[in-house]
Amino acid sequence: FGGESGTVRSCLLLLFIHMSAPVEARRVRGGRAQTRRIQQQQPQQPQQTPEQQRVEGPESFPLDFTAVESNMDNFMVQVKNLAQSLYSCSAQKLDQDMKLHLLSNLSVTCNDGSSSGFYIKESKGSRRWLLFLEGGWYCFNKQTCSSRYETMRNLMSSTKWPQSRRGTGILSPDPEENPHWWNANMVFIPYCSSDVWSGATPKTEHSDYAFMGSLIIKEVVKELLTKGLDKAKVLLLAGSSAGGTGVLLNVDGVAEQLQAAGHRGVRVRGLVDSGWFLDNKQYKTTDCLDTVSCAPTEAIKRGVRYWGGLVPENCRQAHVGEEWSCFLGYKVYPTLKSPVFVIQWLFDEAQLTVDNIHLTGQPLHEAQWRYIQNLGQELRSTLRDIPNWTNKEMVKGTSLPRALHCWDRSLQSTLHLNSSHGLNKHRTPPSRGCPFHLMDSCPWPHCNPSCPTIRDQLTGQEMSVVQFLKHMGFDVQKMAQQQGMDAKRLLGMLSNGS
Repeated sequence: FGGESGTVRSCLLLLFIHMSAPVEARRVRGGRAQTRRIQQQQPQQPQQTPEQQRVEGPESFPLDFTAVESNMDNFMVQVKNLAQSLYSCSAQKLDQDMKLHLLSNLSVTCNDGSSSGFYIKESKGSRRWLLFLEGGWYCFNKQTCSSRYETMRNLMSSTKWPQSRRGTGILSPDPEENPHWWNANMVFIPYCSSDVWSGATPKTEHSDYAFMGSLIIKEVVKELLTKGLDKAKVLLLAGSSAGGTGVLLNVDGVAEQLQAAGHRGVRVRGLVDSGWFLDNKQYKTTDCLDTVSCAPTEAIKRGVRYWGGLVPENCRQAHVGEEWSCFLGYKVYPTLKSPVFVIQWLFDEAQLTVDNIHLTGQPLHEAQWRYIQNLGQELRSTLRDIPNWTNKEMVKGTSLPRALHCWDRSLQSTLHLNSSHGLNKHRTPPSRGCPFHLMDSCPWPHCNPSCPTIRDQLTGQEMSVVQFLKHMGFDVQKMAQQQGMDAKRLLGMLSNGS
């Protein structure tokens, strides 16, 4: 016990010294050696009593990582460098997993009536909170929901949820993987309502399932207020796929909930990952028999009625009689008060699937390739004036963590313009070298060289972009003629991701 405590104390003490050192170093020349001499000249402090040590020891030092937002770049460089050097020490001694907490309000449940809940990893020194909504499609009638319950029960019930989860990506506590949010309070909210986080309908004697996605979010926020959220400076509501759409549907509601509870100082923001869907015409129209083949517009129309789904009030008023359209990003976004950042694949597999374009199996025909290209162009047009990053790896040399950091900086610079809960979405332009509106220009799936590795589904072997496109029936000669260029040049562009 003593050894473990000593290691943690050393880490905290080193952090304090590292944060103080630049101030001391500016006073004299000589770099590190001069800094050490100044520290050695400090008057010796009187010996503390055991009681003072307990009260004033390193454990009580508040590490507020939002206190230097005016000079965030310099501060983050220092903290990142230090955190990376100390991470091996802290990761071995501190539990980095998120722990399961079931909601105390037993009336707010998953589809099958089991308790809903959340996973949390608290960071006592941080006043930044990240709440992540899990994704996982939806169901829209008794038949599709019963099928979902048989095949994906964890997305409808909490009965077999594990007691802990390890965060990855933006939920990771590793500063190398997650350089700007690693020290935030992390909350993962499992998806068990199958309603795109919109429902407010309990299970009754006359209904087979509960649909309470929007109420689950409200209850989680309510419980987090007792765990430190009431003292937060920033709350980032994030989500992927159906969870991303859930962010669009709930981000203003969370901001209003905090305002109503008297916590007007909490700045609420949204992060939508792969939740920006279109109501474009399907490549091939099919009967609405299941979630995958049913056109998204028809599935949402049926779902909203079945779930008792709720949409943001401003969007509802803007689309009276077509409230279902508020599930579409380009329809709901203009009505939101809270700032939102969008991450979206130009060629999203879920969007292509509901449009009846499948990138596995039989080679694609020319008409299907043309449809895919038009889909990418249509998606670009809906994101033209929205802070976004339309690729999950690198876009024009900028990584996602960097783009998010630049967006965060742009919001900080507009704080004085609007003190309301949502902040003004019309933020200042990005500073030089810090872009946050990035759109890939390549016209085909996987033509960006930083996209994830493609593997042949049968052999498991890696495939180049050219091999992948040829495998899918891409006619290089014909496409080159349409683009007005030589086939070899087109192959070179594809290989380089141009």
